[in-house]
Amino acid sequence: MSTLGSPVRGAATLALALLIFSLQDVAVKWIGGSYNVLEIVLIRSVVALPCTFLFLRLEGRRGLPTTTRPLLEYARGLLLFISFTTYMMGLAALPLAEMAAIRNSGPLMITLFSVLWLGEQVGPRRWLALGVGFLGVLLIVQPGSAAFNPGSIYALLATLTYALSVMVTRRLQTTDSSATMAYYSSLVYLVAAIALAPLSFVVGERSGVDASLAFLFRAWTVPTLLDAGIMAGLGLVWAAGMTFVARAYSLAAASIIAPFEYLGLLISVMWGLLLWNEVPTWLTIIGASLTVGSGLYVLYRERVQKARALKPDGPAPLEEPAATG
Repeated sequence: MSTLGSPVRGAATLALALLIFSLQDVAVKWIGGSYNVLEIVLIRSVVALPCTFLFLRLEGRRGLPTTTRPLLEYARGLLLFISFTTYMMGLAALPLAEMAAIRNSGPLMITLFSVLWLGEQVGPRRWLALGVGFLGVLLIVQPGSAAFNPGSIYALLATLTYALSVMVTRRLQTTDSSATMAYYSSLVYLVAAIALAPLSFVVGERSGVDASLAFLFRAWTVPTLLDAGIMAGLGLVWAAGMTFVARAYSLAAASIIAPFEYLGLLISVMWGLLLWNEVPTWLTIIGASLTVGSGLYVLYRERVQKARALKPDGPAPLEEPAATG
């Protein structure tokens, strides 16, 4: 029983983190029709930045974090800022289930970039899984059809830039701690939101544009006390979610609990049904199933390959050569 304790607690902690993160989606969708997306990002960042000092204290450090690779830190922060902002823009136009289904293509994009950028080896089985997964994304987005929603473009851009940020994170994690990276990314969020704030004043509100662009160019307004609290709460949600994610992956191996991240899709479906009566279409269900199934298979194959790499050299089984991946 003791051997199952940590994996079970890890999976439960990760599920709690996903539930906490889902509150961010609910909050943005709830108030997003009244405010500018950059205004929400700015207030959220004002709260999130001080939270990074708590992470530093948890690592046993004091004062401002330092890095020997500032350009990579700023690049990572910018990618995450674009990802977070476009993700919220997508939320303004898409049902929660569809948004979550597109977001779940992230592991597939990370695997693809790992091959293109980091030179990792992927066998034909995982290539096939990637192809099936991206086919699922096409079924969800439906480009060129009457059902196509421009918000899907921002959802895909958010997922793409997040996958790129993971590549940068893999370079930074050899020298910088998680708290250091959290500090620099939050700092970039804050600076970028302030720098882009005049955008809505220069361009102005546009009639006839899709909901996502309207979210970007909407005039800034003084939020009500409740809405300001919700925006500030996004920073606390982020801090709490990050804390529980870190705790989850410290309780169990990533290969064991990573598949549970797909619970986020079910949580999004639940909120969509309960709060907005959003029922996923059959194409969304089929596409999400293909994407999630492919992601799970890629995780499984990566686990198999890592297990083989730890074994002493020996002849590979005839029915499954080691190079198949």
